[in-house]
Order: sequence, then structure tokens, then C-alpha cells
Amino acid sequence: MTRKIDKPIAIILMTMLLDAMGVGIMIPVLPDLLVSVLPGSTIAEATLWGGILATIFAVMQFLFSPLLGVASDQYGRKPVLMIALSVMVIYYLIMAVAQTMWLLILGRILGGMSAATHATASAYMADISEPHEKAARFGLLGAAFGIGFVLGPVIGGLLGEWGPRAPFYAAAIIAAINTLCCWIWLPESVTDAIRQKFTWTRANPLGAFVTISKFDGLGRLILVLGLFLIGVSVYAAIWPFFTVERFDWSPGMIGVSLTLYGVCFAVIQGTFVKPAIHYFGERRVVVLGFIAEIFALLVVTLIPYGWLMLAFTPMAALGVIAQPPLQAIMSKAVGDQNQGTLQGVIASLNAIAMIITPISMSWLFYRFTTPDAPFYFPSAPFLVSALLVAIALALFTRSQRKKDR
Repeated sequence: MTRKIDKPIAIILMTMLLDAMGVGIMIPVLPDLLVSVLPGSTIAEATLWGGILATIFAVMQFLFSPLLGVASDQYGRKPVLMIALSVMVIYYLIMAVAQTMWLLILGRILGGMSAATHATASAYMADISEPHEKAARFGLLGAAFGIGFVLGPVIGGLLGEWGPRAPFYAAAIIAAINTLCCWIWLPESVTDAIRQKFTWTRANPLGAFVTISKFDGLGRLILVLGLFLIGVSVYAAIWPFFTVERFDWSPGMIGVSLTLYGVCFAVIQGTFVKPAIHYFGERRVVVLGFIAEIFALLVVTLIPYGWLMLAFTPMAALGVIAQPPLQAIMSKAVGDQNQGTLQGVIASLNAIAMIITPISMSWLFYRFTTPDAPFYFPSAPFLVSALLVAIALALFTRSQRKKDR
């Protein structure tokens, strides 16, 4: 790595951290914020609106990730990032001052659009990385996301002591500083040699999926990554409800476990990916990560004690080591000209997981914990998730065997 890309990498990592932090910063203050906007409402009603706002965010991220990725293929990563980060500042300010639900909805629409910077940031990282560096660099992006996952709720909770709107003002300031740093220090990574003309066929989610699927083996890998993301998203979707039901954990204990998971997530992605690939190779690391994730989900399904669950948390995070090398394999397959399109598709897959998993796994949890359940089994979502990752593993190994023939 040369010195001249140190600052760009730092700015891209900060952008990824802000993406993750933007999702988590509102979690501790969301109930108070919604109750303040909906006078006389109950917590149950506020929870319903919270789910609606989360879905809106994920849907907008799904729709706009390919668009921003494809736009950056033609117009450059820097202008797209700066526009998206500027929109992020507006989003945080709207959330800070909103006094009506409609304004909060507008804010979440803009927030989902700006969160699509994930695609452009990943494409930038791919641009400035040699093929053998991509997996490790994507691991750094994952580490930044993990740190943001930890910092978001912590900052939201601390600043929330000054009121439910204080965290959003702080986030707006941080996003504005990041935008300024991007303008001053981030060089453009798209050259005329790799520039691709913008087309609406590639810019819409379905068109982007079709475009990427035309590359040899990429259609199956998209399915593999999608199943994996839906499976591992069960932690964010079900964890608070599951641990209360199963172990009677307090909110503080839930917070400790999520923080521990986020720290382990960041450490694994930031420090373990590169040496693992060096010793085992990208394909084997993907397989090992999938196996670790299946094992972790099965253990969560069967583990009997809360203290043992907390001790097992680092193992539960180990499976995320599979995503950076899988993303690197996909990045190499599409060439330099389609990095924005590919990263848009990957970001859309994350958004799809954020839409599908909370709805499906919450229903499954409800179905097996109600008095009229066929049998009591609160761990059902984790067992189904293990099955999804197992299917992903089978599809991946089969696709790699075909490629080697």
C-alpha cells in the first residue's frame, strides 16, 4: 500500500462507519422520539411506526444502491459520494427537528437514499485495490461497519440523555465534516479506461441484478450471498426478543451482548480476513466462514444458559469472515468497469435482507412462542437461518466445482 491512498482509505472507512452508525444511533431514542411526535400514543403504536420507518429505510436503500453505484461508474465515485453525504446531513437535521410523522417519513426516505453510499464506497475501495488486496480491503469496510454498529447505539444512548433529538444533531455535524474531508482529500478513482456509460437498465435494481448475473457464475453467487445475508440478519432482527424470552435478559445485558458482537465483528473483519486468506485462500475462507456460521446458529438454537450464550458471542461473530472473500471473488469476476453496478447489487442484497428477515423471523418467533403454538421453540428462527446458510454453502461449493472443471 502506498502512502498516497492512506487518506482516501480513511475517508471511505469513515463513510462506511457513518452508514452503520446512522442505522444504530436512533435505536435508543426512537421510542421517545416517536412518542413525542405522536402525543397520546402507546409504546405499541410507536413500535408499529418504528417498524414502518425501518422498512421505508431499507426499501429506499434497495432502490437507490444500484442507481448510485451505476452513476458512480460514469460520473465518478467522488461526486456521487459527496452528494449522498450531503443528503445524509439533511436527513439527520430533518430527524432532529421533525415534529410530525410525515416529516420523519421524509427523513427516513432521504436516510435510505444516503445509506446507499455503501455501494459507491465499496466500488471506490475496489478501484484502488489490486486483485490480491480486495478481500482484505473489503474486510476493513466490514470492520468499519462493525464499529459503526457498536458506536451508533452507544452515542445515541449517551446523547439521548439531553433529549431524543441530540444524537441527530451530532450525527449531522459528523456527516458534514466527512463531506468536507471527501471534498478536500478524496481523489477520483474512476478513470477513462474503466468509465461506464450510465444506463437505466443497470441503474434499476432488477436491471442491475440481470446485468451482473450475465457474468459467468455470478447469478449463483448473488443467490449465495443473498441467502447468507438473510440468515445472519436474524441476530439484528430477533436477538432482543429471543434473549428476553429465553434467558430473561435485561436491556442492559442485551446492550452488552450486542456491543460484544459488534466489537468481535469489527475485529474479525479488520484483522483476521487477510491472514486467513493468506493461509487458506479465498474460496476455503468462504467455506470455513459458512461452516462457522452454521455451527454458531445451531449452538444458539440449543444453548441452555444465558451466561454461556454471552461467552459464545465471539464465535457467533466468526462467520462474518466469509463475506469479504466472497465479495472479492465477485469483484474480480466483473472487471473494473462494473464495480459500481456490482456493489450496488450487493448493497441491495443487504437491503433485501433488512426487509425480509425482520418480517419472516419475527413471525416465526411469534408462531413458536404463543400459547397456541404447536410446540414451544423460541429458537426456531435461528434453526431456519442455519438451514439458509447451509443451502448457501452447498450452492457455493457446487458453483466452485463447476468453475474448476
